[in-house]
Amino acid sequence: MNKFKKFVGLLSIVSLIVVSGCGTASNNASPEESSATTTDQPLPKISIFQTKVEIAESLEALAKVYTAETGNEVEVWGSAGDNYSTQLQIHLGANSGPTIFTVSFGSDADKLQSYFSDLSDVPTTKDIAPNMALERDGKIVGIPLGVEGFGIVYNKDIVDPGDVTDLASFTNTLEQLKADGLQPFSLSQENSFLITHILNTPFALQPDPQDFIEKLNDGEVKITDTKEFQEFAKFMDVIKAYGKNPMEVTYDTQMGDFATGKTAMIHQGNWSYTMLDDYDNMDDKLGMMPLPIEGNSKLSVGVSQFWVVNADASADEIEAGKQFLNWLYTSDAGKTAIVQDFKLIPAFTTIQADLNPLSNAVYEAAESGQTIPWAFRYFPQNVDLIPVTQQYFLDQNMTGQELLEKFDEEWAKATRSVS
Repeated sequence: MNKFKKFVGLLSIVSLIVVSGCGTASNNASPEESSATTTDQPLPKISIFQTKVEIAESLEALAKVYTAETGNEVEVWGSAGDNYSTQLQIHLGANSGPTIFTVSFGSDADKLQSYFSDLSDVPTTKDIAPNMALERDGKIVGIPLGVEGFGIVYNKDIVDPGDVTDLASFTNTLEQLKADGLQPFSLSQENSFLITHILNTPFALQPDPQDFIEKLNDGEVKITDTKEFQEFAKFMDVIKAYGKNPMEVTYDTQMGDFATGKTAMIHQGNWSYTMLDDYDNMDDKLGMMPLPIEGNSKLSVGVSQFWVVNADASADEIEAGKQFLNWLYTSDAGKTAIVQDFKLIPAFTTIQADLNPLSNAVYEAAESGQTIPWAFRYFPQNVDLIPVTQQYFLDQNMTGQELLEKFDEEWAKATRSVS
């Protein structure tokens, strides 16, 4: 797998370390820097378990800073990489912690929601960017680590985003770029980059994406009958007609052709900067704009992981966990670690960051609420649209409308098999 692995941060290289103990230090947090309730009693030691291996060492260092500042002890368990979910469920099932842990949006969160404490009284939750908190029954139960986003990444020296605002202008722009001898637009052959991410937009534009997907699962609606998908099919036909066949494009070659000016636009996310940064003078050229299906003007932005506090912990532990999370997003040390050490895009309106151009585009969209959700997180796990998409790009006679029909067939086949 290529460098995109760094984005998801799922590595099996660190084993779980569990150390027992309890804290005896007093709570020194001010009302502004703690959750809704504070206590004069010593708070117990808390434990943190999370899946992003790449932030583990920085988190351990930050926990020591927190203890030095507040006197409250924090123990960071070693990240378990690919074994994280299994290890977490073992500990939760045995009622052996952790106090704070991370969950992914969607089925992961649905499965573990009985362990979520209500975090609505944590002061910093009021500063979470619009639509970025994890909520259940109107209560905030998860605080976002950071956000990530995707759309059309474009070369500012070649493309004016004002010229790409709907299907007609998208088509005209690709026609002109092709006539100028450039590769106008590129997808790459990897599963998420070939179809999952770009297909997110028509799903996310539904009034209630989760409800739409549930109805699709039940056979109550069809992709082919829905106008956003009908226009999506036309976008795909334009990409197929004027772009390079993605079955001939890897992520690495996509990045190289874009960085060297051979390709004008690619459908990618802020994570792609890690490869583009290897080339000189890229920052001034980079921009990200929405895929303008039905005139959409918002980027696809989501949260990969949320912090939650274990509802099975003691009341004092829950309070201590809330206070740590509040400190993480309000203190200078915490804010600095999130941006500089964790290298995350803040999901809070109160955290300013000097970000690269692609991450900054995502940050500004999140801060202003100009986002559409990651609806693909609601896809049933057994729905596989990759083969029919590959067929679409390999068969020059297959149309976007026929691709939609294949999507409906595959969706129905998969959901019937589990009903």
